[in-house]
Amino acid sequence: MKYMTFFYALLALSTIAFTQSFEGNHFLHTYSIVAVDSATGEIGAAVQSHWFSVGSNVIWAEAGVGAVATQSFINPGYGTQGLELLKQGNTPEEALKIMVSKDDGREFRQIALIDAEGNSIAHTGANCIKEAGHAYGKYFSVQANLMLKSTVWTAMGSSFQKTQGPLAERLVAALEAAENEGGDIRGRQSAALLVVRAGSTGKIWEDRLVDLRVEDHPEPVTEIKRLLKVHRAYEHMNAGDVAVERGDEAVALREYAAAEKLQPENLEMRYWHAISLVNIGKLDEALPLFEKVFSGDPNWKILTPRLLKNKILKVNEEGLQRILQQ
Repeated sequence: MKYMTFFYALLALSTIAFTQSFEGNHFLHTYSIVAVDSATGEIGAAVQSHWFSVGSNVIWAEAGVGAVATQSFINPGYGTQGLELLKQGNTPEEALKIMVSKDDGREFRQIALIDAEGNSIAHTGANCIKEAGHAYGKYFSVQANLMLKSTVWTAMGSSFQKTQGPLAERLVAALEAAENEGGDIRGRQSAALLVVRAGSTGKIWEDRLVDLRVEDHPEPVTEIKRLLKVHRAYEHMNAGDVAVERGDEAVALREYAAAEKLQPENLEMRYWHAISLVNIGKLDEALPLFEKVFSGDPNWKILTPRLLKNKILKVNEEGLQRILQQ
């Protein structure tokens, strides 16, 4: 009962204080990171919270511009407004000052911005619930509120700086570091990961290199890490598909095989690996793969003859029958 009284008191206070803020504010106490890869220029953000669908409002990124995280008593408008201010040529510090100066709820907010050059800034309002704080430097900013320990955000920053590899994997490592420090005092529920190109192509769907969300899960950080591995496998699958379109069977084989190596239990990846082997004249090598696929799901056997007409599968009738006997 005391907790609920405290909760509704905060809600009433927030309603009074946010008279100049955007509609749709809600509690998103959480931890997050915004960052830029110093080598590739890729821009990204990652987040976890004990709240449903945290990725839909907290993290924002645009190729060639930067990234924003807006949390605590969240003001969703900070996402689009922050990116627009950066696009107009404001530094992260200038953009932050502009936004919070117009917001009566600033002391309940937590926000971080980073530009495409890796310059960053963060703000933790005095009324964010403990443990709350941030740490920022060149190429990253980490921020958290309602944490079990005050060491969460520094652990995130340290992990990001020490971890080697692609930006997305480094962002996930920062989330894992937060969990290892106790994370959100309430537990965990959802997570999100977003990475965009260093420069814009003018096509949003091409600029977003990684865009993953876990909306409701008992272990969202573990799940987002698993999904990132699946994503990497499908990057190879997509490259294999492009190679098929171009008639480059050798590249298709290499890409499909790489995908299967990352996801060895995925029947589709195994299937297209087998198809590529057939297309370069390695039918005998492909047959064991077909056998495993067909035993896992016989619908793949039904599909196989349909690939002859458009020459996705290049095999004579004798070869086709050998495949279908598996």
